[in-house]
Amino acid sequence: MPDLSTSYLGLKLRSPLVASSSPLCKSVENICRLEDAGASAVVLHSLFEEQINLESFELDRWLEPNEGFVEAQSYLPDLTSYNIGPEGYVEHIASAKKSVRIPVIGSLNGVSSGGWIRYARLIEQAGADALELNIYYLPTNLNMTGAQVEMMHTELVEEVKASVRIPVAVKLGPYFSATPNMMVKLDNAGVNGLVLFNRFYQPDFDLEALEVVPNLILSNSHELLLRLHWIAVLYGNVNADLALTGGVHSAADVVKAMMAGAKVAMMTSALLKRGISYLDTLSTELLIWMGEHEYDSIKQMQGSMSRQSVPQPNAFERANYMKVLGSYAMR
Repeated sequence: MPDLSTSYLGLKLRSPLVASSSPLCKSVENICRLEDAGASAVVLHSLFEEQINLESFELDRWLEPNEGFVEAQSYLPDLTSYNIGPEGYVEHIASAKKSVRIPVIGSLNGVSSGGWIRYARLIEQAGADALELNIYYLPTNLNMTGAQVEMMHTELVEEVKASVRIPVAVKLGPYFSATPNMMVKLDNAGVNGLVLFNRFYQPDFDLEALEVVPNLILSNSHELLLRLHWIAVLYGNVNADLALTGGVHSAADVVKAMMAGAKVAMMTSALLKRGISYLDTLSTELLIWMGEHEYDSIKQMQGSMSRQSVPQPNAFERANYMKVLGSYAMR
């Protein structure tokens, strides 16, 4: 039987199937079900920076109503509806660790160090096997440069890494002017894993109520392509482990992630659509595919379709671009 085992952040995993950060992981019961269905690790739902800093003067200032822009207030979340209470999050980690044998990875979501350092340490003390920093930041300040954005990311990683001993991964979006260089900077800052990529949730306008409304659409396999591209570029060029998240819905998607160079394939949308038990189906289909294609192990395929074999990647990009544009035939 093919060997599905892999490693991520120094953790030995029974397969590359990892449950990504989502509300599914708010329940210890669900985490147990994920383990039973075949998840090799879970990333807990995020503790938000806003939750940590709720009482801070800075947040209060930004949440003060502005009579001149009433419609814009709907952009702001109702923080009272959040699971406010970082201490409860730490207790959740401890409960999860007592209930399962697979690695439990904590998640912090924000853009500045603030209270992160303290809670990074508390998450470590609660027994988390690793920490994922989910940096969801879209610069809207017209005076902020790309270099400043990059510095903000690297400084945050350096500060958190210096505060804990457990492995630290960074989950972030693809919106950098030079994505590979940004990843190398984070790698040099000491990050243990790069989780590519965060999804950009874009709100919609309700024209009748004049409100900004959330617009959550679950991922599909087409979103995998962006992730495959950059992981294939980065494989072999950074020391950090690569994790693919976003668009993993089938065994074929998992295989593609591995061949690009990922150590694990993280998923949520597929489990929300098909149920937690779908993990067992994925494991079975993955084993069947590997057997039919004569792969002995996951490690054998990792990076086998990365960009290391391309002597001139820039030329390859242009050639692929022109080929795609010329592939559509008008009827």
